[in-house]
Amino acid sequence: MLTSEMIRKIRRIEIRTSRVVQEAVAGRYLSAFKGRGMEFEEVRPYEIGDDIRTIDWNVSARAGSPHVKLFREERELTVVLAVDLSGSLSFGSRTRLKRELVAEVAATLAFSATRNNDKVGLLLFSDRIERHVPPRKGRRHVLRIVRELLAHTPEGRGTAIASALDELNRIQKRRAVVFVISDFLDAGWERPMAIAHSRHDVIPVRIDDPLERELPSVGLVEMEDQETGELVTVDTGSRRVREAYKRQGDMRALQFELALRRMRIEPICVQTGCDPIGPITAYFRRREARRSR
Repeated sequence: MLTSEMIRKIRRIEIRTSRVVQEAVAGRYLSAFKGRGMEFEEVRPYEIGDDIRTIDWNVSARAGSPHVKLFREERELTVVLAVDLSGSLSFGSRTRLKRELVAEVAATLAFSATRNNDKVGLLLFSDRIERHVPPRKGRRHVLRIVRELLAHTPEGRGTAIASALDELNRIQKRRAVVFVISDFLDAGWERPMAIAHSRHDVIPVRIDDPLERELPSVGLVEMEDQETGELVTVDTGSRRVREAYKRQGDMRALQFELALRRMRIEPICVQTGCDPIGPITAYFRRREARRSR
């Protein structure tokens, strides 16, 4: 049952994301993503300059004059949001948790899709599949997705991106645009993502926090692994410890980047404490530019 506080959260995220979608995102989204293909529209008499490859010879023979087929791009897409709800998303060193940023990013993408009359579906996962909402159209459906994002309490604490991608390939038979929204603090997802990308248009959205890359010098700190519950005492006053921590964070980011580069996939990277609209629209702009070449 939804509490009054949850209803207020849903309303706030709808107002914010609807506004930025209208002002900044929707147009870029429309330009960045192609439809599923070309759909036949009509036949008309041939005109000088028409591509002769579009001549419909059967109609031309019956009419006694050349006629050409006209096609239009079939715009409707299916968008699936595969969203990580693992324990590591409950961390955040800035104004909000990574999970709150995940919800805003997913809502922005969902409202962009529904504004362009596309279907939107949701796959929530942790170390298991938490919830699947089949793709549908409409504002009410998107509000349901936002509600699931904010209200669902995950049963698992770990992360299994590979299993989520395997499930996606199983349930989503038609080609879709798939946004995988996660902090990618997991291993073994590369091959399943490559397989998913061969069937769908897969776009990883990495949620990052600056404190996961660089520790401040504040003395002894007890840290808890949000996925395993393990407690570790770390001497952040030690320069050697801080440098080793930074190397580890930089290496994770580099491995993520190199894995996607081998697959020729460009990710969207968003940090807590930053407005996610900038990275999202910048990605759409780059994708639009590649499409127009």
